[in-house]
Amino acid sequence: MFETLIEKLHDPKKSYITLETTPRHNADFAPVVDTIENLGLHEKVDGFSTTDNPLAKLKFNSIIAAFLLQQRFEKPVLATMSMRDRNKIALQSDLLGANGIDVRTVLALTGDPAKISDQPSAKGVFEGDSTMLLDIIKCFNAGIDYAGREFDIKPKPIYPFAVSNAFSKNPKTLLKKFSKKLEHGAQGIITQPVFGTQNALELLELFEEAKSLSGIKNATLILGIFPVTRLRTAQFLSSHVPGINVPKSWIDTLYEAHKKGEKEEEERGLTMSMDLFEEIKEIHPKIHLMTANRFMLAKKLLEVT
Repeated sequence: MFETLIEKLHDPKKSYITLETTPRHNADFAPVVDTIENLGLHEKVDGFSTTDNPLAKLKFNSIIAAFLLQQRFEKPVLATMSMRDRNKIALQSDLLGANGIDVRTVLALTGDPAKISDQPSAKGVFEGDSTMLLDIIKCFNAGIDYAGREFDIKPKPIYPFAVSNAFSKNPKTLLKKFSKKLEHGAQGIITQPVFGTQNALELLELFEEAKSLSGIKNATLILGIFPVTRLRTAQFLSSHVPGINVPKSWIDTLYEAHKKGEKEEEERGLTMSMDLFEEIKEIHPKIHLMTANRFMLAKKLLEVT
């Protein structure tokens, strides 16, 4: 299962699509899994991801959510692990537990600041950034813990992923971050959402340069796509989320459609998102689809594949 995903990831001729899921603020992840099955999305993607308390808001555990998705669909799930919430002891303990239930694709994330949490006085741990988790995974794959102690029963292979911004005013910043995460062992790096082919091509060029500089060959860039069907969403992403560049043409088009009504706005946004999805697949068929659990929207995009 995992080997097939990684083989698809690194084969330039093969399509690779993963779908992000966000566990909710409750004690049951089954409704999310049921919705995915009812819409047949599991038949249209190569795997899934589960987020880990995004924006420092309390949600169902990402590793258990990943296990439930894998158990139902027999497809690998990238379980996100945030440095914000765990020290190196907890990180390693969670990795061991995840390994025991065969959750072995891990998305290493530094995490949003605890100060924006919905939990009063929550404190971030942040013993290191996401590269520490990548280094821990390297150790586990060598049969030792982060302190160098051998395991009596060695973990099964773990496949590490990382994330990246999709835009920077200074491209060298992205190049440096790509190189750093490659050097620490990331097999795939998922970008924040892209909104144009030029943005995608620039990222791919920077990634290839980073691979050359770091001497890493077996790694792949995965382009994030977030379908936008509302003007307010496009404006929020453009104004408040660093590392994303929503083109003015998108905002202007949605603004004109918004004046004609909600239906026109949604239809225009969906058309632009579907066109982008098709264009990106032609350029680089390695895509991570993010819909904030709007799975019907994911279905509409994936039906054209």
